[in-house]
Amino acid sequence: MKIAALAGLALAVAMITAAPAQTPAPWPPKLVKIVVPYAAGSTPDLVGRVLADDLQARHPGSSFVVENKTGAGGNIGTDAVAKAEPDGATIGISLGGPLAINTLLFSKLPYDPAKDIAPITLLTSLPSVLVVPTSLGINSVADFVAALKRDPSKFAFGSIGAGSLSHLTMEAIAQRAGVTMTHIPYGGSPQAITAVIRGDVQAACLPAIAVTPQLAEGKVKILAVATPQRSRFLKDVPTLKESGIDVESDAWNALIAPAGTPPAIIAQINDEVRDTLTKPSVREKLETQLMEPTPSTPEALRVRMGAEIKLWADVIKRGDIRIN
Repeated sequence: MKIAALAGLALAVAMITAAPAQTPAPWPPKLVKIVVPYAAGSTPDLVGRVLADDLQARHPGSSFVVENKTGAGGNIGTDAVAKAEPDGATIGISLGGPLAINTLLFSKLPYDPAKDIAPITLLTSLPSVLVVPTSLGINSVADFVAALKRDPSKFAFGSIGAGSLSHLTMEAIAQRAGVTMTHIPYGGSPQAITAVIRGDVQAACLPAIAVTPQLAEGKVKILAVATPQRSRFLKDVPTLKESGIDVESDAWNALIAPAGTPPAIIAQINDEVRDTLTKPSVREKLETQLMEPTPSTPEALRVRMGAEIKLWADVIKRGDIRIN
């Protein structure tokens, strides 16, 4: 009996000793890299730096560094996150493009969003708007569609890049209207809105923050928002669906980690980021850019990724849109 008791005691001690090794190290580590797959000054970059600043203030013993890894429609930066060690030291901002839509546009991706990415949370949404030059004399979506149908050859639309949400939304509008428009891609929102102002293109669907500062000069007009519901930042502007064009497009971004990151670390980061996004000072910074905080569960982000693929698959197929 004494031997059995001693053996049981030894087993209990061994289990107690082994237990801490099964518990993930506290997050954050000494250095956390937040990878942004777009250039400095972009919307994802702004969100990444707002997060980094708040997390840094909360954890002075750690360093939060934003790394911009640009190219290939966000694929390069997202791939850097997918291939990082799954220990919580590398997380990243990503969008509907590299997390979903690009699986339809690229013949091969260097990562599989379904297998190589661990969702953490949705972060923000940003309304996109259908904008035209005021010189066209078009004041509604109905006017726009009527003008398109009269002579589509007179219409070209700008976007912030081939395969971008900006491109796909305009393609969807053209498909719903039963016409074809010429697509002219630009390097970003500033170039695209400049093209609209100058009349180089006759329409574009762009992030609202790229358009609203131009309204005071009276050279462009917003016809509709592309979001499913009206934006609280543009309460008087109807949605495309309200205006008779059944197209919905929501520009969102999210926080991700490498697949295999322990669930406990994912849960802790999710909690930390939720706290950040509820702070009045953070919300104010985001709202100046017309961004709405939209924190979620990891599961909800995974569902959103799948929904994005379903939303655009038919538009991409009908438009025969491919990047490579």
